[in-house]
Amino acid sequence: MKSDTINLEDTICAVSTPPGVGGIAVIRVSGPQAIAVTDRIWRGKPLEETPGHTVRFGRVIDPTRGDEMLDEAVATVFRNPASFTGEDVVELSVHGSKYVQRRLLEILTGQGARLAEPGEFTRRAFANGKMDLAQAEAVADVIASNSRAAHRLAASQMRGGFSRRLEELRDKLLDLASLLELELDFSEEEVEFASRERLREIATEIHDEVSRLEKSFSAGSAIKDGIPVAIVGPTNAGKSSLLNLLLGEDRAIVSDIHGTTRDTIEDTLEIGDYLFRFIDTAGLRETDDPIEALGIERSRQALSRAAIIISVVDASRPLPSPIDELPDAPQAIPTILLLNKSDLASGTPDGFPHSIDVDSFDYASVIHFSTKTGEGHKELLTALTEIADRLRGTTDEDTIMVTNLRHAQALREASASTSSILLGLRTNLPGDLIAQDLRATLHHLSSITGTLTTPDILASIFSRFCIGK
Repeated sequence: MKSDTINLEDTICAVSTPPGVGGIAVIRVSGPQAIAVTDRIWRGKPLEETPGHTVRFGRVIDPTRGDEMLDEAVATVFRNPASFTGEDVVELSVHGSKYVQRRLLEILTGQGARLAEPGEFTRRAFANGKMDLAQAEAVADVIASNSRAAHRLAASQMRGGFSRRLEELRDKLLDLASLLELELDFSEEEVEFASRERLREIATEIHDEVSRLEKSFSAGSAIKDGIPVAIVGPTNAGKSSLLNLLLGEDRAIVSDIHGTTRDTIEDTLEIGDYLFRFIDTAGLRETDDPIEALGIERSRQALSRAAIIISVVDASRPLPSPIDELPDAPQAIPTILLLNKSDLASGTPDGFPHSIDVDSFDYASVIHFSTKTGEGHKELLTALTEIADRLRGTTDEDTIMVTNLRHAQALREASASTSSILLGLRTNLPGDLIAQDLRATLHHLSSITGTLTTPDILASIFSRFCIGK
């Protein structure tokens, strides 16, 4: 079955644990016949007589093979509406044999269940009012989270923090709409329910919050997917050696030959609460080699995509002052200046053969470093996590940050609509014209939570879920 709508009369089943062999596997059955279907292959205290939120031990049998025992199992019963999907649910915990998992699904489908589609359990939870669409999408983000920070953002959204914030904005929009409606109804009377100045104040509050949420997507997506850190600088400054040191393995080729790195190399590392995505780039210099030139262009592209930049220079050899070999980085991107090969630097009071006017650059941190001795390693890790904390903006677990592109696009449209509302109020446009932008804003915000959506959008969202969720 593959459709844009789901049939809530069907009983569905799927393996909800990761594919492969494990100690146990959990097969989830959900739908109006979930308990009855499972009871037909269950030997133990009848599940039909079992209260919700109760666990039973028994055996799963194969009725097509003379009631031969397939496996010993634990059955957890949930009765509607107190379940994840809002339906009757049975979760069978069996041994993690691939054969047992496959055969159990075959037996269940033979008894009247069908295999679930990707994300169908969560989609049923949405359809049955157990969660809104933003919370449903957060379920997938919780499953995919690969750092504490990413998990906290997804868990907050799954608990409904983002949805509650949108509901507050919706209430303010409805208040604004009602005041405009009163203005229209009593426009010929000498009655003032709210001044245009008060309407502007309400609209400004709404616009500022919508814009803040929309702008949080850049940092939110970086935390969700791994904060991109571009390692840039001149050739032979030690960029590849730095990547290898951070990862604890020889990920990049290290050579004294200029231009060895000709393309970007990426790998991830979890530091503290955050996942960082380090991008080793080709050394920046003038070159006639077309292949190296292509690598340098990709380095500059990586620079523009980075949330953090590590600018590596060789502190053991003279450089112009200011450091002309450093790339021009967008001012909004926090940059760490890494003075590498500090163990080789000597000859001046400050330990460097040249003068570096670091005060003329707005660096997030300046670190004396050595990839050979490990000097500055801890300081670099600390600097990275401190910048990540600032990107997140706060340590409050209930902070709302947008991590979903669909949500960001809807908020961008809503921000444009609220800008039009403000413009209309400032220029004293008639209330009925302003009301059109109000309705547009409500539409965009409602599309995030699923209050207003289409079957095509739902099908697209839930098709990205795993089968057992």
